[in-house]
Parts: sequence; C-alpha cells; structure tokens
Amino acid sequence: MEADPRLRGQEVSVAACADLVQRGDPDRFRAVMAAPLHARAQLFPLYAFNLEIARAPWVTQEVLIAEMRLQWWRDVVENAASGAAKAHEVAGPLHDLIRDFGLPVAALDRLIAARRWDIHREPHADLPALQDYLEDTGAGLMWLAARTLGAPDAAEPAVRAHGWATAAAGYLRAVPELRARGRQPLPAGTATEDLARMGLERLATARAARTSVPAEVAPALLAGWQAEPLLKRALAGEGPPLELPEVQRRGRLLWQAVTGRW
Repeated sequence: MEADPRLRGQEVSVAACADLVQRGDPDRFRAVMAAPLHARAQLFPLYAFNLEIARAPWVTQEVLIAEMRLQWWRDVVENAASGAAKAHEVAGPLHDLIRDFGLPVAALDRLIAARRWDIHREPHADLPALQDYLEDTGAGLMWLAARTLGAPDAAEPAVRAHGWATAAAGYLRAVPELRARGRQPLPAGTATEDLARMGLERLATARAARTSVPAEVAPALLAGWQAEPLLKRALAGEGPPLELPEVQRRGRLLWQAVTGRW
C-alpha cells in the first residue's frame, strides 16, 4: 500500500528542520539525536523555529528589516490556526505543533519578542532585564519542548528553571562573540560569575522538583546537558572560550540520554 502523501510531507518537513538545526545549532542537534526516535519529530521543528528567530537579528545590518523578520514570525504564531504559512519549511511544522500539542502561543510570542534585544546595541537595562530575557528565550523554549512531549502543568517550574540555567550557560559562552559584534551583553555591575551563580541556583531548584517531571519529558531537557559544568567553569573564572573538552561533552550527553537524569 502506498504511504499517505500527508505523512510523506510531514517527514520531509521534519527532515528539513533537522537539516537546519544540524547546520545552525549543532549542540541541540546532538541532543535531539540522543533522544528517542518518537521525540525527534516534535523537537526538530521547534528548535528550527528557535534558530530562525535567533538568527533573524544577525542576518542584516538594517534594523527595520530585522524587525520585520521577527514580526513575520509573530504573525505566523498568532495566525497558526489559519495555516497561511503551511508551505514554509519551518512555519508549517510549527503550526502542526501548535495545533497538535496545544503549545501556548503567548510563550512562543514572548520568545520572539525577546529577540528584539539582539537587534539593537544597547545593553540590558539592568540585571532583572537580562533575567527576563533568559526566561523568555531559554526557559520558554525548554518548556515548549517539554509540552510537545506531554509535560503536565505541574512540571513547568522545574522545566523552566532548568531551561533558564541552560540559557545562562549558553549566554555566557556567547559573551565574547556578542562583544566582538559591538554588543554589551552584561548590564553594568554584573559579572560573569554573578550570572553563573544564578544559573547554578536555578539548576538546583530544578533538580529539587525533579519528581514533577515525567520520564517521557526527559528528552526535552537533554539540551541542557552541558549547563552545569559550563556554569561551574564560568563561576571559577575560566574562559574564554567557555567550552568543555570533547570527551566530556560526549560523555555527559550519553550519560544523560541513557539514565534520563538531569
């Protein structure tokens, strides 16, 4: 019997998203490939969407064009039910996720809106503003990933705390590149050690509530497999570059994928 053409189309869309993530976000690609096969169809489109909005402010020097790119994605999310962007290789699968898993549109919109900071050269107004940025981007993204895998509402605080810590580690890795591009990544009076300490505190909060997160949701947290050692290195004043040895990176990902512990 010939396969349903709709299923073939979904497979092609997920494959296109996987290819985008592999080229643009190799660490998340590794995390998804370490997840069970059934989880990949949900995670790849979501991470491809995140990649699209994360790089939108950087692909042009024109502020207005960057703003328009982000606004296009806000319109895509707001009008997901219309299917207007169904043919787009990322927007189409994203619409399916929103419809099939009831993804909170408000969280998706905040994730996009937060990226407006990346367009401009002004620093975050203060430490709470940076904390909000990490909440709307990293914490929000991990919660959305968890929702696609069936996370209950009770899991949200733990997942978001883990996502915030993961985002803090990634942000600290990016500090030298942000400075090289003329940005001021840390607010006045904030040191990398301060952000690293906050990240480790959020990680401890997440682990204290680990029992609220069902085992089937664990693949959504694989993206944070490097967070703890990176944050500890930053707290100790190591780097830049803030990176782990390849053997340690591979070992931690394998351990987390096999044990389901985070």
